[in-house]
Amino acid sequence: MKVFLAILALAVASASAFDEKVFVKNLPKTTKIKGRVTNGYAAPRARLPTLGGWWCGGSIIAHDWVLTAEHCIGDAATVIVYFGATWRTNAQFTHTVGNGNFIKHPNADIALIRIPHVDFWHMVNKVELPSYNDRYNNYNEWWAVACGWGGTYDGSPLPDWLQCVDVQIVHNEECGWTYGSVGDNVICTRTVDGKSICQGDSGGPLVTHDGSKLVGVSNFVSSNGCQSGAPAGFQRVTYHLDWIRDHTGISY
Repeated sequence: MKVFLAILALAVASASAFDEKVFVKNLPKTTKIKGRVTNGYAAPRARLPTLGGWWCGGSIIAHDWVLTAEHCIGDAATVIVYFGATWRTNAQFTHTVGNGNFIKHPNADIALIRIPHVDFWHMVNKVELPSYNDRYNNYNEWWAVACGWGGTYDGSPLPDWLQCVDVQIVHNEECGWTYGSVGDNVICTRTVDGKSICQGDSGGPLVTHDGSKLVGVSNFVSSNGCQSGAPAGFQRVTYHLDWIRDHTGISY
């Protein structure tokens, strides 16, 4: 049984002529809980309206739904969702959810978890999706924040306090300079001065500074290291608005 802490995540990669993208579940076990948010800062209490993970991550998008990465749940029988945790193991409450409540995207690394109804308050709240009016907004050069309980550098021990990092969204063409090409379903962020997300952060949120919209779900980084300067990759939430609406009824 995996312990699932919804608030942020990412995978790793390996290198060739271009860097290769590799999801965290495919890493050797000895490296699976290496660093996540690198060169970030300690988050204020309840900074993000999201949950906590195994350490994977995810985002509350409604009273009864969490959005995460498909590779975070994989073939798990159950996950334990931690709600309202800023200190890694100190949740306000938890719910155990079976795989009958998992909805996996057939062609992308994104998934939904149906959770028991939770009431919102200052420690547990949702993050809003982009509206349909923004479905063609690529958010290029926008600033966003990603958070998680990962190490503060490659291979570091896990911090107990939630870490956040401010990152800038880049054109997919720029992301392709590293990875060869990325699909329209991917949104990437620059890694400047080693500031990024890293192994174990998969499934967590990328939230815009302007408007606090959930625009990305953490997926991958470079196998050359989270601090290598290579972009980090996320599933682009605007690309999946129809899929999310069809399964949850959520749309703006």
